[in-house]
Amino acid sequence: MKKNPYEVVVNDVLAVRKNERALIIANPNTNQIAQNFYLALEKVGAIPSLIIQPDKTSFDNANKEVIAAIKSNPDVCFSISNIKLGKDSEAAANPYKTEDGQEFSHIFDYLLDGKKSMRAVWTPGITEEMIESTASIDYDELRGRCKNLGQLFKNVEKVHVTAPGGTDIVIGTKDRTLLYDDGDFTKPGTGGNIPAGEVFISPVVGTSEGVIVFDGSMTFFDGDSILETPISCKVENGFVSEVKGGAEAKRLLKTITDAESKAIDMEKNGKLPAGSGEVHKKNARNIGELGIGLNPAAKITGNMLEDEKAFNTCHFAIGENYDNDAPSLIHLDGVVRNPTITLIYADGTEKVILNEGNLQI
Repeated sequence: MKKNPYEVVVNDVLAVRKNERALIIANPNTNQIAQNFYLALEKVGAIPSLIIQPDKTSFDNANKEVIAAIKSNPDVCFSISNIKLGKDSEAAANPYKTEDGQEFSHIFDYLLDGKKSMRAVWTPGITEEMIESTASIDYDELRGRCKNLGQLFKNVEKVHVTAPGGTDIVIGTKDRTLLYDDGDFTKPGTGGNIPAGEVFISPVVGTSEGVIVFDGSMTFFDGDSILETPISCKVENGFVSEVKGGAEAKRLLKTITDAESKAIDMEKNGKLPAGSGEVHKKNARNIGELGIGLNPAAKITGNMLEDEKAFNTCHFAIGENYDNDAPSLIHLDGVVRNPTITLIYADGTEKVILNEGNLQI
């Protein structure tokens, strides 16, 4: 009998318990998915609340009511967005700070990664078809792959990525930790995508060098698209210095330059802390992530939520990273097909973990 994917997420991924408070944030286009999660939560005896706001792009603020709802500190939060959850304008101007000095420009991130009081899933661009086909996977198998890769990434100082499309780049990863989207979000402070299925790491800022040719799909400020023409990005000293290609390359460049100019404007208008505008502007060209797709049910469809999880792919992100040392207004994922990924260790030894897209673990 086929499993209900919404119940799989509630039970196997989040392990929601009776009387736990669960907040669901959705848009009109994702309302049915949100309601399906609502019913699955009711079935386990949780206390769900559903709030709907208009679609939000990378540059839009979330509704104040949404931010207020997250501030109520639910046990579990579902961000079921058509594009993005939306920014937290209050926290962008006055970031939340933890005792160890970390700063968070969104209440969602603060509760999840700072206080570690909440667990969550976020699903930008989710469709009913996608959740039906990709959510009910073998999570034990996925977690095993993630754990194996986590062991292999220990003491890795550099990663060399090449691909048939022309990608040839080396990123620095010394003292960085490989992160998992393995579908195990059962403890406070854990969360990730549905569909799950990737590992990812933030390159050390300023260390990436080479060329990335995106030939799968790409995220832009207003959504995702399969690429008809590859986008070539020259990367120097960790930042994108040149973008070449067709109309889609121009669209990417516009997204980057808009993020640069908006960062300066936001500081002038008091929407970013004094002195941070130039930092956000610079990091709009930062290489913020290298990820590897590990969900066998995922395919490249033009929807990044699924695309970045697909087997035989890796993805890079331009903009903000996951180590909180490269703040930016954007985080733009782009997929590279059939990569070869070589880990380079501190002692000079090497290990190929993907060979033309095929896992070697």
